[in-house]
Amino acid sequence: MTSAAALLLGTTAVLAGGIERAPHSLSALFEPGENFVELSWGHVSPDVPGRDDAIFGGSSFGDVADSYNFAGLAYKRQINDNLSAALIIEQPFGADLFYPAESVALGGTEVKVDSTTMTALLRYKMANNFGVHGGIRGSRADANLTLAGAAYGGLNGYNLDADSDTSWGWTAGVSWERPEIAARVSLTYNSPIEHTFSTSETHSGGPFAIPDGAGGMFGPTGEMEVKTPRSWNLEFQTGVATDTLVFGSVRWVKWSEFQVKPPAYSHVPNPATGELLGSLVDLEDTTTFTLGVGRKFTENWSGSASFSYEKSGDDLVSPLAPTNGKKGITLAAIYTQDNMKISTGINYTKLGDADPETSDVARAYIRDADLVGVGVRVGFTF
Repeated sequence: MTSAAALLLGTTAVLAGGIERAPHSLSALFEPGENFVELSWGHVSPDVPGRDDAIFGGSSFGDVADSYNFAGLAYKRQINDNLSAALIIEQPFGADLFYPAESVALGGTEVKVDSTTMTALLRYKMANNFGVHGGIRGSRADANLTLAGAAYGGLNGYNLDADSDTSWGWTAGVSWERPEIAARVSLTYNSPIEHTFSTSETHSGGPFAIPDGAGGMFGPTGEMEVKTPRSWNLEFQTGVATDTLVFGSVRWVKWSEFQVKPPAYSHVPNPATGELLGSLVDLEDTTTFTLGVGRKFTENWSGSASFSYEKSGDDLVSPLAPTNGKKGITLAAIYTQDNMKISTGINYTKLGDADPETSDVARAYIRDADLVGVGVRVGFTF
């Protein structure tokens, strides 16, 4: 059961704050034994329906969030009794939203974000059960979005295309273990990663640019710097009885530093205030809590149940990230046979109500949103 909690914790998907939609985990780094390799796959099916504000007719519209898949690969190598290394490839951030034509306010608004993160780590385990780990993280990302609908006024028809970019950051952490009671606590910091995207901005199919006051233009092509947010992960587990353990995590993400400021769009005056529009999104920092219990039933089978919670923030949200807090439950199982472990899980999450806005005014209302996620991890020790 020593490694079961971490596997169960990361089996299924999440749709958390900002554009986070897959679990982060360094569980492979703590796998017992010499070497370990793991493949993971997940599928998430959200249902995020809404209705327009009465000023736009108040009509209901269907699901704005498309289903998505994510995959991962983790490899851990034990170099000696104290030193181990790991390579983890995952897809933690992304978005795939489209507001249907039934929405007068936002119909046609669309965003697609794809990313892949690669983390290379070293861990040194000391004789007193403490350990330190750290390494580098590479992130490849690209995005395309369209603003459409009456709520965007003169920006109806705006499009941004951000070419793929790869940039680097770092991660570092500490851990403590007591294997005889399956106890482990780890704290990991992930630095922000600053991307510089080449951008192209258009409006209704033509180039989109704003005078810069010095005889030049902001847009229609240029560069845009975007930071993926820094985060802290606290993960823990401990045995509480024979073949039974409690596990959980606390994850904090500084989404407020995730600013998307295209050269031309960010210099458009807000018609309501006269201030520059600035960022396409304005997100709040999030803290996500998970707590669960795992049980070993036989030599081959273990299972768990866990609950996750993320507090709701301001009801007014970006139409490009129309969720606001969550409560979820995950049921998972692990089958172990010789050097193989198969982890499976299913998750149901209730998403908090949110009010997509433009110019700080609610334009639509997302209600009764939820999602179902399934995940599988297959690991081999050798």
